[in-house]
Amino acid sequence: MEPGFPGFAVGKLERKMGIRGSPTVALHLTDCEVPVANRLGGEGEGFALALRALDGSRPAVGAQAVGIAQAALDAALAYARERHQFGQPIASFQGIQFMLADMAMHEHAARLMVRHAAARIDRSAASAALESSMAKCFAADAAMKVATDAVQIFGGYGYTREYPVERLMRDAKITQIYEGTNQIQRIVIAREIGAAH
Repeated sequence: MEPGFPGFAVGKLERKMGIRGSPTVALHLTDCEVPVANRLGGEGEGFALALRALDGSRPAVGAQAVGIAQAALDAALAYARERHQFGQPIASFQGIQFMLADMAMHEHAARLMVRHAAARIDRSAASAALESSMAKCFAADAAMKVATDAVQIFGGYGYTREYPVERLMRDAKITQIYEGTNQIQRIVIAREIGAAH
């Protein structure tokens, strides 16, 4: 699509809950004709091309989720070391330690899954749908869990804009939604492992 095509219009800039640094607009197509020269692939190949593109982009969303999870873990760990209750840092309390340990495991597992999926794509594997969907889904869920736990560790401060964890939690949510919701990823995974016929 190119600006100026008859029937092509750019919608309003959306005000989003998270990832505010990335502008989002709707593209409106009304009886819009695209010249053959602008077509990607051959006629009738669009759906297959779109699916292959998703196989490549889903690990990128997973990588975004891993970055969010790492930032949330780093912030929570630093805060738990500096915040004192009952004369000691809250990081010394077993309940907080268990939360931080779980957060670290989720972030690490997500990172490994994303790297594995990306490596398959780099090697031009015949199909990377399973690994791509698993990496995106697991990393997005991990980011949401880790960011939510970070907000919990910060307590009331975590719910304020003074600290970064509230933004990380808002940003994590979109990773569960775009490039196919995590529910769709589970359908793809089930199909790829042969559970769905």
